[in-house]
Amino acid sequence: MAPFCLISSPLIVLVMTAIATTRHHQDVLDIPTRGKSLLRFTHQVQGVVAASGIQTGLCTVFIRHTSASLIIQENADPDVLVDLETFLSRLVPEDRSYVHSTEGPDDMPAHIRSVLTHTSENIPVMQGRLVLGTWQGLYLWEHRQRGTRREVVVHISGH
Repeated sequence: MAPFCLISSPLIVLVMTAIATTRHHQDVLDIPTRGKSLLRFTHQVQGVVAASGIQTGLCTVFIRHTSASLIIQENADPDVLVDLETFLSRLVPEDRSYVHSTEGPDDMPAHIRSVLTHTSENIPVMQGRLVLGTWQGLYLWEHRQRGTRREVVVHISGH
C-alpha cells in the first residue's frame, strides 16, 4: 500500500500557498455621531484599506453597538437618506410603549432599527480600493437621539 500523501496535485499546493500568504489587517475607527442621522464614512474605511497594503481581498466592517447600524446606500442625492430615515421612523416609532425603556424612549426603537438593518458589511477590495458602485457610500446609521461615539472595526484580508 502506498503511503498517504497530503499534497497530491499542483492545484492543492497552489491553494495551500495562497492560504499561507493571506494577510490580515485590522483597525478600529472611533466615529462621533450627532444623534439620529446617517453619517457617511467611506473615506475613513478606504484609508484603512490603503494603509493595509492589501491589493485584492475582502473588507469587513462591523459596528460594536446594538443601537446603531451600517448600510451601503446612495451617496449622491441626500433626499434618499431623508426618505430612509422617514420610512424607518414610521416603521419603528418612538412613541410606543416598549417594555425596555430604562435608557430612554429612543433606546428600544434604536435596537429594533438596528435589527432591521445591518451591524456589518462586506466589501470587495480590488487594486487596493473598496469596490463600491459609483453612487454607493458606506454609512453609519445612528438610531439614538443623542450623539455619542461609535466604534467600527475594519478587517481586511487578502493579498
